Amino acid sequence: MLPPGKIPIDILKEIVFKNLGATREEVTLGPTAGVDCAVLDLGDKSLIVSMDPITGAVERIGWLAVNVNANDIATFGVEPAFLFSCLMLPEDANESMVETISSQLNEAATAIGMAIVGGHAESTPHLTNPIVVGCAMGFTPKGKYVTAANAKAGDKLILTKTAGIEGTAILASDRETALKKNLSSQEIKKSKEFYRKISVVKDALTAHSTGGVHAMHDPTEGGVAGGIHELADASRLGVHIYNDKIPVAPETTKICSFFKIDPLQLIGSGALLIAAQAEKAEAIVERLSRDQIQAAIIGEMLPDTNRRLITLHNGKEQILPRPSSDHLWQALSRN
Repeated sequence: MLPPGKIPIDILKEIVFKNLGATREEVTLGPTAGVDCAVLDLGDKSLIVSMDPITGAVERIGWLAVNVNANDIATFGVEPAFLFSCLMLPEDANESMVETISSQLNEAATAIGMAIVGGHAESTPHLTNPIVVGCAMGFTPKGKYVTAANAKAGDKLILTKTAGIEGTAILASDRETALKKNLSSQEIKKSKEFYRKISVVKDALTAHSTGGVHAMHDPTEGGVAGGIHELADASRLGVHIYNDKIPVAPETTKICSFFKIDPLQLIGSGALLIAAQAEKAEAIVERLSRDQIQAAIIGEMLPDTNRRLITLHNGKEQILPRPSSDHLWQALSRN
């Protein structure tokens, strides 16, 4: 039986990536482990395309669907422009649910300048919670983009904002009653507002425009730990990170402590991983800071792909955990 969430990488490589239909000359970059977008070259433009579902959230599902998909486009250093959305609604859905999700989609897309240009909506038999699947697109001059596969050995690894942002917001919204045992009403309210941090469009475009960026990746399912592995997988590199350099918000720490989960393995949309030339890393952090975007250098990329290390708070060095399943699912399974 497969674990909840993303299909394991070995199944992707051995099954999914071997069944990709016809070969088309426009496809410059197709499905690749750790790389969240495809690239289609059309004349003098490159079209960057990404698709992601929102399955583990109920409260702000439309907001998340827009921003999570837009984030993937932005990690290529490209402005997200268009969105297709597929709404799969529970069989007991009503007009109010359609209105709520649609208005969330509209609000989020308007905020980042995206047009919603098509999609699908249906009431789905046997479905108990809504699912929203998004497909985002952005244009750039041909070849003018970065991917998660371009990190270099010796690059510094930068993280914007904090770990577990999306998971914090989801759990505060969907498990509020349980969390009242451990968090104040003010802490829960603040945690819910983490939804407002989900976008990394400004983070990515600011970093890319500063120069020296080789690769970017947004940690979604699997959190910061999973995102680091995905970036290293894509670039065929190792990595060494430092636990005490990774910012974790106090609210995230308390929620993770309550559910006994790891904040580094909690779904992390809203943060951005940036692999940059060592000599440019501080300038990127300073530029982000000037734009009121928290950022920190958390480690460096290594030449040996088998070396994936984390130095703990006590100075002990160990293998960086690779999540088999996002810790959000563990938390949601507990009442």
